[in-house]
Amino acid sequence: MKKERIVIDTNVLVSAFRSNKGASFMLLSCVGKELFETVISVPLLLEYEDVLSREYVPVSQEAINDILDYLCWISKRRRVHYLWRPMLRDPKDDHILELAVESQCTSIITHNLRDFEGAKQFGLKVETPGEYIERTRCHE
Repeated sequence: MKKERIVIDTNVLVSAFRSNKGASFMLLSCVGKELFETVISVPLLLEYEDVLSREYVPVSQEAINDILDYLCWISKRRRVHYLWRPMLRDPKDDHILELAVESQCTSIITHNLRDFEGAKQFGLKVETPGEYIERTRCHE
């Protein structure tokens, strides 16, 4: 069976770094276990680095760098050669939609469902970490 391919929004990473008790942490813990594939692009990695460096997270910068290095290693690295902007309610999220479409993802995992309402016209699911985990049973 073909694995689902997903894009993880930055707010999910921030939540995972802030608490090891929630669905965001559970999802991040499943990365690399052959349950699904993650995709990443240079703009998304730069956003991860930027937000995690200025948001409060109770881990060291070294730990953040290690996890981002792992995500780069395990994820499918993609270049987006076309742009559909503005497409979403928050234009800063357009690069995530473009990455998901270019990579033929099944889902965008985010806590900001309303910001990604335009993704459905591309056949993408927009789910919270909890919804994704419940639907796919990736935590079992």
